[in-house]
Amino acid sequence: MKDYSDPRMHTAEHLLNRAMVRLFGCGRAFSSHIEKKKSKCDYRFSRPLTAEETAELERLVNGVIAANLPVREAFYSREEAAALDLARLPEGAAGDSLRVILIGDYDACPCIGPHVGATGEIGGFKIVSSSFEDGVLRVRFKLA
Repeated sequence: MKDYSDPRMHTAEHLLNRAMVRLFGCGRAFSSHIEKKKSKCDYRFSRPLTAEETAELERLVNGVIAANLPVREAFYSREEAAALDLARLPEGAAGDSLRVILIGDYDACPCIGPHVGATGEIGGFKIVSSSFEDGVLRVRFKLA
C-alpha cells in the first residue's frame, strides 16, 4: 500500500490534480510519489508546460490554500461515486462504500490517505520543475 504519511503534501496532491483537470482538461495523475520534502505527479499530456502555465498552476493551487477550504471525508456508494473520477481507485478501496475526500466545492476524490482539516494548513505550494517525455508530463513540487 502507498505511504501517505504527510497529510499536507498529500492534500496538496489533490489540489494539483484538480488544477490540472481545470486548466488543461487532462485526467488526474496516473502516477505519483508523495514525500515530505518534494513530491511528483505524472500526467498523460501532449507537451511540456510553458513558464506561464506553471505560474498559473501555482497561482490556482495557492489560491485554494489561501481560501482555507474545509477538507472532510464522506462515504459514497459506488453508484453515488460514479460521477467522480474513479480511474485510479486507491489500493484498499474494496466493498460497496468508497471514502471520498471533499475539499470545499473545489475537489472530490476517492482516497484512503490522511489529509489536513483545512487547506490553509498546507502552507505555500511551489512547482520545483516539470519535464515532458513520451506523452508524460511530470510535475515536481514542494511546500513552504
